[in-house]
Amino acid sequence: MTPASLRNPASVIQVASRPGGSRGTGSPVPLDPAAIRDWAVNESVAYSAWGGERWTHGRWSIPGGATIGQLLLYAAFGASPGRWFSQVDPYAPDLDPRYRWSARMLRWGSALARVPMPASEHVPVDAPLPIAGWMAEVLRAGGTPHLATYPSSAVRVCQAAQEAGLELAGARFSVGGEPVTPARLAAIRRAGAGATPRYGSSDAGLIGAGCLEPTVADDLHLYQDLHAVVQPGPRAERPGVPAEALLISSLRPSAPLFLLNVSLGDRGTLGTRRCGCPLELRGWTTHLHTIRSYDRLTAGGMMFPDADVVRVLEERLPARFGGAPTHYQLVEEQGPDSLPVLRLLVHPHVTIEQPEAVAEAFLAALGDHGGSGTVMEQVWRQAGMLRVERTAPVLTPSGKIRHFHSRSAPDA
Repeated sequence: MTPASLRNPASVIQVASRPGGSRGTGSPVPLDPAAIRDWAVNESVAYSAWGGERWTHGRWSIPGGATIGQLLLYAAFGASPGRWFSQVDPYAPDLDPRYRWSARMLRWGSALARVPMPASEHVPVDAPLPIAGWMAEVLRAGGTPHLATYPSSAVRVCQAAQEAGLELAGARFSVGGEPVTPARLAAIRRAGAGATPRYGSSDAGLIGAGCLEPTVADDLHLYQDLHAVVQPGPRAERPGVPAEALLISSLRPSAPLFLLNVSLGDRGTLGTRRCGCPLELRGWTTHLHTIRSYDRLTAGGMMFPDADVVRVLEERLPARFGGAPTHYQLVEEQGPDSLPVLRLLVHPHVTIEQPEAVAEAFLAALGDHGGSGTVMEQVWRQAGMLRVERTAPVLTPSGKIRHFHSRSAPDA
């Protein structure tokens, strides 16, 4: 079996989204308008439950097929965003031309369909004040601004607003693509805003939406009309698939991929409970929460393209700075300010005079591959996420050295 074997032969490919790939470069996933239409029905019901019919929508993310798919989804149920913010400049000369042309063609197509989309505006990760200003302006006009973005990006917007003295009380965020933790939610709430967690993937589409009576930070209702989710349990646990792994099967004929007990690399808690929130009353009675990845890392909403990163860790860095492939490791953490931190561990046996040179070489090597690698390089460079640490790579309980390791706090 290959990812291409799972593709729905009835899908009409008009937009392609490329996932990061937990064990490879990732295969393009076709986004058929029929699938987007089905997802939009669920989103419309969820937004109605949250009271979002009159929200003023915006999106802040990286450019690409996944973002375009989300913009089309919003438009399908009458929630076209008023502002579209891009964390990377799609017109940057070192970025693949497909990014700027896809943004242009989306605007042209939306104009012909008389459902106009906004132009993409470049707002770097480390300078979110324009977004905070837009949200504050909507609030002053008596509206409710709603921004769909990553949890750490929402934290940055709220911190920028507080530093600038802008009032965000009543603003709303939809957050996904990274762990939604108590610390990140607390940082958003300190600015007076609220946040609703989301769960989805390029492979499966929308999977769940935030509960209005949550027991934990990322308590979600499973879209059980779109997907079935089961877990192996202790008896079926095996290497690479823990007992708490979320195994997803697609239920709709419009699904871009036919999934049958497929692991997306995530684990979590799955069960049913009576919460009494409007989403339960609409029939979504299964809950998901404490969703964390077990075989991949994400930072700033970006999943690592493993094949490219492994090549840099095993080949490029040892060739330039010396040492063995096992002397370099990438570690994901959540900093004290609730923002993501990536530490590049370099074994003390490797002689390095300037640690910052290693970080620069790592980021430059990512950008050399073009495409999503260049997007990742620019986002991580702007956000200052990567830090070099002179220490031995972390071992697993079985004594293995993984390329990636997560040592986040318990709530992360």
